[in-house]
Amino acid sequence: MPDIKIKMELIKTLLALGKSQHPDEFLALLKVNNGVIDEFELAPGTITGRTSASFSQYMLPLSTNNAGSAHSHPSGALRPSDADLRFFPASGRWHIIVGPPYDLTSWRCFRADGRIAEPEVIS
Repeated sequence: MPDIKIKMELIKTLLALGKSQHPDEFLALLKVNNGVIDEFELAPGTITGRTSASFSQYMLPLSTNNAGSAHSHPSGALRPSDADLRFFPASGRWHIIVGPPYDLTSWRCFRADGRIAEPEVIS
């Protein structure tokens, strides 16, 4: 059984965002509505660069529909870094990492503890 549902259009948008920001990272906050991750907002006050994207957790928007985060790894490593593993628990349950070549095979979803998640992708 899938861990969570995610809209295909959201995945495509995150991949396009990663590609447009390459070789820099991006960082976004995922939103869940009716049990489906279907939207995001760029993290406020984000500092981006070639090796990281970060922001103050005090800048997290107060919202009841925060699901987690999405960000890119321009290196292509589709696994959480040590910094990601520290950040994930503070920002939600589900986390998406995208990387080159930014196609439908180059993204992964993780739980807050870094274990891979298997979302159901819906239209």
